[in-house]
Amino acid sequence: MNNDFINLLLTRRSVTAAEMTEPGPSDEQLETLLRCAHRVPDHKKLGPWRFIVFRGDARASYGEQLAKVFAKRNPDASSKLLEFERNRFTRAPLVIAVVCSPVVNEKVPEQEQVLTAGAVCQNMLLAATAMGFASQWLTEWYAYDKKFNKKLGLTKAESIAGYMYIGTAKNAPTERPRPDLDSRIRYLKEAE
Repeated sequence: MNNDFINLLLTRRSVTAAEMTEPGPSDEQLETLLRCAHRVPDHKKLGPWRFIVFRGDARASYGEQLAKVFAKRNPDASSKLLEFERNRFTRAPLVIAVVCSPVVNEKVPEQEQVLTAGAVCQNMLLAATAMGFASQWLTEWYAYDKKFNKKLGLTKAESIAGYMYIGTAKNAPTERPRPDLDSRIRYLKEAE
């Protein structure tokens, strides 16, 4: 048994993007993250996902676009709130949008493909943790905003499975209460 991996699963914690700093993954580490994320259960090998990587100046540039979309939808937004929206992608050194790209297939329902995209997100978080990085999976308003998704090049059939924020934790994460496991398990006996 690989106790290090089991321990990683038992202790993995999200770190809020606001609590991240440099350094982020190097080019080589990013490649490894993407390869790890790519290794998921995928019925019929459809590959119903893709990645959009925000690094360097692209984070501020797309943050500006995000603030414009937000301002148009919220004309009374304060300058402080617009600044918050503008800085969303600069909170972490690396942001990766995982896009769910369902493929029409009679044997693979769309729900399975959405779950596959979710597995991509989880693999990415686990890989980031194994590499010593902090990570957070976010799906806030902009994950569902059609206008912003269009700016990112999403088709009408695609959606954002999540924005993966990855960087170095400013402080070590602390444990939080978890949902009760026992109340979520039903052990079956012989059928009646």
